[in-house]
Amino acid sequence: MTPVTPERAAELLLRDDAATKRLGITLLDVGPGRARMSMLVGEDMANGHRTAHGGLLAAFADSAFAVACNSHGEVTVAAGFSIEFVEPAHAGDELVAEAVEVVRRGRSGVYDVTIRRGETVVATFRGRSRSLGRPISAE
Repeated sequence: MTPVTPERAAELLLRDDAATKRLGITLLDVGPGRARMSMLVGEDMANGHRTAHGGLLAAFADSAFAVACNSHGEVTVAAGFSIEFVEPAHAGDELVAEAVEVVRRGRSGVYDVTIRRGETVVATFRGRSRSLGRPISAE
């Protein structure tokens, strides 16, 4: 089986990702160990303080993390993550999540994701990944 490109890996991963689709997350760029995605914060994404719900920001970062860690063409899942909220986001904000590989050794990896509104950092996310040891397949 021929290894898939990062673009094809992202396409296959996102094809059936209902959560990412529901949040309106769009892939901007992908390469080996990295991904950039965008999301418009909708009115329905606000919490009781009228700021973007932290769980939805975590889901946004997790989507970018998933694309980055699967970009090597191996089925890879999250082993855990942490997120730090730095600035609030509000309805109408266009956010960009940029995921970058910090280290990948054996079947484990560490990825950092930064969510920004323009130049302002909204949140930072660190994800730990685990490869399942099989290639991503279109079948």
